[in-house]
Amino acid sequence: MSIEAIYQLFSASEGVCTDTRQIRPGVLFFALRGTSYNGNLFAAAALEQGASYAIIDDESCKVSDRCLLVQDVLSCLQELARFHRRRFTIPFIAVTGSNGKTTTKELIHSVLSTTYKTYATKGNLNNHIGIPLTLLSIKEDAEMAIIEMGANHQKEIEGYCRIAEPTHGIITNIGKAHLEGFGGLEGVKKGKGELYAYLKSSGGTAFINSANPLLMDIARPEQAVFYPQENDFYSCTLTETNPYICFRAANGDQVQTQLIGRYNFDNIAAALCIARYFDVPDAAANRAISAYVPDNNRSQVIRQGTNTVLLDAYNANPSSMQAALENFASLPGSGKVVILGDMFELGEESEAEHERLGKMICEKKFDTVLLCGTHMARALKTCPEALYFTDRPALENYLSTVSFTGAQILIKGSRGMGLEKLLPLL
Repeated sequence: MSIEAIYQLFSASEGVCTDTRQIRPGVLFFALRGTSYNGNLFAAAALEQGASYAIIDDESCKVSDRCLLVQDVLSCLQELARFHRRRFTIPFIAVTGSNGKTTTKELIHSVLSTTYKTYATKGNLNNHIGIPLTLLSIKEDAEMAIIEMGANHQKEIEGYCRIAEPTHGIITNIGKAHLEGFGGLEGVKKGKGELYAYLKSSGGTAFINSANPLLMDIARPEQAVFYPQENDFYSCTLTETNPYICFRAANGDQVQTQLIGRYNFDNIAAALCIARYFDVPDAAANRAISAYVPDNNRSQVIRQGTNTVLLDAYNANPSSMQAALENFASLPGSGKVVILGDMFELGEESEAEHERLGKMICEKKFDTVLLCGTHMARALKTCPEALYFTDRPALENYLSTVSFTGAQILIKGSRGMGLEKLLPLL
């Protein structure tokens, strides 16, 4: 069946679905394959649950005429998404980077939504499946679209650009993330730079942080908008009782945010730059930034009894660890507790990066340091005064025996560590 014919079915459907646990009546079910599952085996169940059609690539699973056989389900999903994207002539803004891309995407969505009907990636559906699903969720009333792109190896962003065909784009930063897949920091620069390369070749516009030397090193100056520009952004103020970013905006507004950490100021500046570029009134953009509340274990401030917990446990890499620790150390007050979990996907750099992290922790002289995970054993070598736990259950056992009072507590680690589960014990 041609992609045009499938698109006609999609246009008459209630959307697409790849998980039989989320089937709604009238959707198209795409029977994707994974390393440990074969979606073709669930085609019959999807139809029974109300899917209008099931897109399959295993003929033996064709249980009715409503099973549409294609050569490869994933490729079909991606091609359908590109076909749908080409129905729009609105700005499509791609967001990628080593750190902060989801927060930046949410901030951009917040400011643009004050003026335009804006669609954006939900959560972090930013991979080879999530990006097509995001594109296919965009309705005819869209005036703006924001597509988050994650990557852990070279050529990945290039491929996503061929599907989403962004007209604008931003790289939040380049750091030591996914070093194993990218092959080192130079590989990260090259991989993230694929967005700049695409925008240059397609005549698109890049928003570039001129204060970031790594971004300036790979910047393509054609059709670029640089930020922060003179007199756009001033200072942010952090206090003991209110650790959130406060800044004075271009129109003179003093803006109190609900975001912690100076590292988030670049994300704010990016959103405000894009807002101004698309003629969003300054006052409206500032209100949107002020109202934004982070969630999903990203830069969250949580009150636990007399303690203040800075929960940043969605992910971790050497660059984001350094930024979080420097910010935490800069906050006034005592009774600082640092709980850190393993940094994953660092490949051959893992031992050296964890040792480097330990040295940094030592220099900050926090009151209590708790390290968790097999990789963190290397950080213990350079931070011997820390308490070390091989895994989260061991750390949970320890926390059940101690009590922190009036403490400031930073929790950070890679997603697989699940450190947010420690909250009830603090």
